[in-house]
Amino acid sequence: MDIANGPLNGPLSDIRVLELGHVIAAPMTGALLADFGADVIKIESPRQGDMMRELGAKASDGIGVWWKSLARSKKLLSLDWKTDEGRAILRRLVESAQVMSENYRPGVLERAGLSPDVLHEWNPDLVILRISGYGQTGPDSALPGFGRAGEAMSGLADLTGFPDNAPMHPGFPAADSTTGLMGAYGVMLALHAIQTGQSRGQVVDLAIFEPLLRLIDYHVPTRTGADMGVTRNGLRQPNSFVPAGVFRARDGKWITVSAGSAATARRLLAAAGGQDWADEPRFQHLAGFAEHMDEIMDRISGFISQHDAAHVIAHFQSHDAVAALIYDVDAILSDAQIKARGDIVSFDGEATKVVGPVPRLEQTPGRVRWLGKAEIGADTRAVLTGLGLDGAAISKLLEAGIISDPGA
Repeated sequence: MDIANGPLNGPLSDIRVLELGHVIAAPMTGALLADFGADVIKIESPRQGDMMRELGAKASDGIGVWWKSLARSKKLLSLDWKTDEGRAILRRLVESAQVMSENYRPGVLERAGLSPDVLHEWNPDLVILRISGYGQTGPDSALPGFGRAGEAMSGLADLTGFPDNAPMHPGFPAADSTTGLMGAYGVMLALHAIQTGQSRGQVVDLAIFEPLLRLIDYHVPTRTGADMGVTRNGLRQPNSFVPAGVFRARDGKWITVSAGSAATARRLLAAAGGQDWADEPRFQHLAGFAEHMDEIMDRISGFISQHDAAHVIAHFQSHDAVAALIYDVDAILSDAQIKARGDIVSFDGEATKVVGPVPRLEQTPGRVRWLGKAEIGADTRAVLTGLGLDGAAISKLLEAGIISDPGA
């Protein structure tokens, strides 16, 4: 079994995470923490599991492939925590945990009697990650918000696409996924604050639009500091600061080229149009590139369109210029560099492969312990037994419909 060569117990193996989240954002946080050993207990309703079980493509065994990845290395507990008995179990779990995550609309936990004040009465050192469309405060906090709304509000959609056409969303749930990543970062900051004595448990309040707003980074200072608009620019860099674009080679493959400074841009020009062109005085400073960008793009396009992709990439590499093939998923799965890095994880007897843990830690690497399990409440009995409930108590909860147990 290929498990990305991770240790049995990762650096977060002393952290228990209760995941009340659903769909992508909060579950992504849980998956990222589980990759590095956290004991993540995902809580689902006994009657209806997370919708990610059904969203998207299904593997040959009938299980959603996205679910297999988002629920990987998590224990699955079915629990109706809105009942008195379920609330009592949830309290015991909270008392044993370091982190709880949720991504309901603001007010849902409060109406269920589970406000942060109550949770911190049960466990003063609990880190509570709260993900919502617009955050827990502000005039829009009560509104429902999904990832695409976050991509719109952050400015990402406005910056993506061609200037004479509609704004575009990227080809993956960028807002939800980056929120999951930023949620994991926030959780680790809050845990470190406890460890260093700066605080006890606290709420990490994260709106879905905020991670992209932060990661785009340049659009707000460009507008406010330089009084320049920032608009979508098709296949070029925003505002055409440096040469960059996507071009089709003679064999139909797509290539992206880019530069990050005047020096690297001149190497790009030398590869596409010769050293004499690159050495012209107008290209000695970045401002000259923006002024002549149409000419630059036409010349790069003309060169690339006359050659096959492999020749173009090798030629640009010989000039120490950046040109890269645009990969589809089959290219990803066959690439020698990706394979050498161990970035794709597979399991014996399982056709579905997933992207392995990132980042790469030299001494305590991450590990995918198992893929998301099919059954709602697959680990219910084990989790409750670990809390000290005996067989009679578990059977009583089963009869009342407060939990489910696929093995019962």
